[in-house]
Amino acid sequence: MTSSDTRICVVFGAGEYYREIPSVPAGAFVVAADGGLDHAREFGVDVDVAVGDFDSIRGDRPQDDGRTVTLPPEKDDPDLLSALKIGWAHGARAFHIYGALGGRIDHTIANIQLMALLAERGGTGFLHGDGALVTAISDGALEFPAADAAHGGMVSVFSHSDVASDVSETGLKYEIAHVDMSDVRVNGLSNELVPGEPARIEVGRGTLVVTFPLSAPLPRVERFHDVGGDLGRLDTAVSPALVRRGGGHGRDNV
Repeated sequence: MTSSDTRICVVFGAGEYYREIPSVPAGAFVVAADGGLDHAREFGVDVDVAVGDFDSIRGDRPQDDGRTVTLPPEKDDPDLLSALKIGWAHGARAFHIYGALGGRIDHTIANIQLMALLAERGGTGFLHGDGALVTAISDGALEFPAADAAHGGMVSVFSHSDVASDVSETGLKYEIAHVDMSDVRVNGLSNELVPGEPARIEVGRGTLVVTFPLSAPLPRVERFHDVGGDLGRLDTAVSPALVRRGGGHGRDNV
């Protein structure tokens, strides 16, 4: 788990929710990204901020008040990144994101990239999917406490960096120690948690994307050095790269 003094942001996206009921801890900051507002309403969750161009919303558009950020459809940042920036600006460094996996594959890839961005800026994000979570760790470690995870609880590790150096995996069915991984070689797929044993995944330098089962306890995040920076300013402008050819649609971001 992240430390108890880390503020949590829960983000509702417009994608698939599968069978999981979103958990909103007390005191969490809640952001709905575009059509994610429909899902927040369905679960009876009151959001602190709704953000997006609201092109995918089915219900009533939110009122343009202090809790709504309306974006143009022809924008550079996807709605999820805008939601993360808002949560970050409100002090959150741990993010639980629902409705960001499944559906369009380009959205899924983009959202996994955003987990790497969070990790490289000193935050932690968890994408909740179909019985699994996706996170990232940069120059640090994920420590899973011992638990009676069901047999076959898959853990997979991928290098998001060109090269992730000094990678170790201990306490899993397959163990490695101080190896390099690359973004073009798949050698971390389909490992498994061992029931009753703690597990640790660490990278000395670089960023890893890690998937693990929803049934597993959340890992504690250890960082090997302080990380500065942020996610950048909230971009509410029309993309300067837009070429106007008459008509057309926005980037339809989740």
